[in-house]
Amino acid sequence: MAIERIGFVGIGNMGWPMAANLARARFELIVHDARTERAREFAAQHGVTAASSAADLAAQVQCVLMMLPDHHDVRHAVLGDGGDCVAAGLRPHAIVADMGTSDPTATRALGAELAARGIRLVDAPVMGGVPFAIDASLDIMAAGDIESLDELVPVFAALGRKVYRCGVLGSGHALKAINNYINACALINVVEGLTIGAKAGIDTALMVETMRAMCIGRNHPLDKKIVPQILTRKFATGMPIGFIAKDLRIALDTARQIGAPAPLADKVLELWQAAGAALGAERDQAEVARYWERASGVQL
Repeated sequence: MAIERIGFVGIGNMGWPMAANLARARFELIVHDARTERAREFAAQHGVTAASSAADLAAQVQCVLMMLPDHHDVRHAVLGDGGDCVAAGLRPHAIVADMGTSDPTATRALGAELAARGIRLVDAPVMGGVPFAIDASLDIMAAGDIESLDELVPVFAALGRKVYRCGVLGSGHALKAINNYINACALINVVEGLTIGAKAGIDTALMVETMRAMCIGRNHPLDKKIVPQILTRKFATGMPIGFIAKDLRIALDTARQIGAPAPLADKVLELWQAAGAALGAERDQAEVARYWERASGVQL
């Protein structure tokens, strides 16, 4: 049956534009957030409904999309601690889609608990950040049973440019963490190179030009973060340093659980955690450049 009624839980930096795109696509949308006024503000702006509780939201919809910080928040919102929760209101065969970055092991465990209640879980984390959420050009890594993913096709189409089917439940979250690790590694790799060059008296714009031509090609952090966010001093990607460190921890834990050596990931996590401790874990990820700038005594 076609999905027409959607619940959206988590109206944060990413959740707000994502939910807005669902409203524009004319789905019947009901929203909920731990900050009640945030959900009400969104509902008023977009002509949708703000639910009085998570259970109330779930009782009115066919699927619930979650955009929350980590698997602990997802589990609490879905199963609760004896209080209000999504699972209390969902009908059998309903779908819950976790679109944030969660631990894949926790995702599989939650999926088993929901399956016992007749509820389907898929993991469908997104890549691209706030600007891509705004213009519905996110990349979506979806995992779970084929029937559920087929039903979610029109929903995902309103949110992103491409859906990658990753396999069994948890695979999407694993791939998201791996991709975030590679991006986080590449970002500080380029920042470190630029600060060395700046310390040596080389013009930053010249370094960027030569890197593109000689050793980088299309480097996602260079084009999406360093040039538009760091060199302009905007520092406004919408993703905090602490969230990057959290995603790196998921990638490293995943590697350890399956016995895959990841010494570079271990060091990259250490560096991001150190930057978070020095600058503030709530600061934008682009501000990680300040960690190297301060140590080198230069500004890019």
